Amino acid sequence: MCDHYMEIKEEKDSRWFNVEYVPQDYIFSQEDRPQNLDVPVCDSFPVIDLAKPIRPIEAILKASQEFGFFQVINHGVPEKTMIDAMNVLKEFFNMPSKEAIGYVPHAKGWIYTNNDHTKDGVYLWRENLKHLCHPLEECIQLWPDKPARYQDIIAAYLLEIQKLSLRILEMIGEGLGLEPGYFNDISEVQLLSSNFYPPCPDPSLTLGILAHQDPSFITLVYQGDSTGLQILKDGRWINVGAISDAFIVNIGNQMEVISNGKLRSIDHRVVTSTHETRSSIATFVNPSFDCVIEPAKVLVNESEPSHYKAIQYKEYVHHNNAFGDYTVALQNVIKLES
Repeated sequence: MCDHYMEIKEEKDSRWFNVEYVPQDYIFSQEDRPQNLDVPVCDSFPVIDLAKPIRPIEAILKASQEFGFFQVINHGVPEKTMIDAMNVLKEFFNMPSKEAIGYVPHAKGWIYTNNDHTKDGVYLWRENLKHLCHPLEECIQLWPDKPARYQDIIAAYLLEIQKLSLRILEMIGEGLGLEPGYFNDISEVQLLSSNFYPPCPDPSLTLGILAHQDPSFITLVYQGDSTGLQILKDGRWINVGAISDAFIVNIGNQMEVISNGKLRSIDHRVVTSTHETRSSIATFVNPSFDCVIEPAKVLVNESEPSHYKAIQYKEYVHHNNAFGDYTVALQNVIKLES
């Protein structure tokens, strides 16, 4: 028992982020480095209470137009379900590295990495776990089997995310003037991406995630009490605060297209901290792969023509490298397994 404990402790102590200085491979170019780490949390960031008697459709639309982001509270997802999901993911990331080695997509339906890098070859200051979630009953068996309770807990979490995401999509659709149930048959809680951002010796040199936009309809993020998310608002990066029982919701590229530009998909990134560890669970609510994405017909007329070309979603992810090769490969895994 003692020898086993010492083996795990030594392995954890030697993990890649336990360093005094940021390794050269993790240092971003001057233009990509965060410049305003000390900026206060944005006090005007939209927080929307879903339990109000009148559904907050107007607030959601306003936030989606002005920020491209909002937080929802009193959303109906049980607190225990959220905490269990975060805890089991922390267990996964805290396992000795030999236990958390991922498999390539054609061999197993999930990917773990602690050395993913940008197109410029700079490594991100994070560990990441990705796997597909739809169809849920077929994906579960392809997820990690350690920790032992991972599959059951994450499946329960995703069932709640599915209900909440459809509720939010329905409100967005109603606000845009779309017919009821517009998103029901074309949206999927398709991908889970969990992140572990350990403390960094010098957060001014590196990033947890580089600035990007999401290829989704909407993305729901649970981050608990940890901060680090920044969004680009009016040309300036602003810090998003943490509300322990809230979900952060952001508008993805496909929703911007559906809305014909009325709603905004904006750049966001994750900065690191010298002392705080940030963990997050991002779930991407995407179109089905065969879905053709174009502005909703009710939003297009002579005075407001279409601002986007129609494109099949699987073509979009392929051409934009939005998890493209990864998602296609994992879809093939599911077809082979089912």
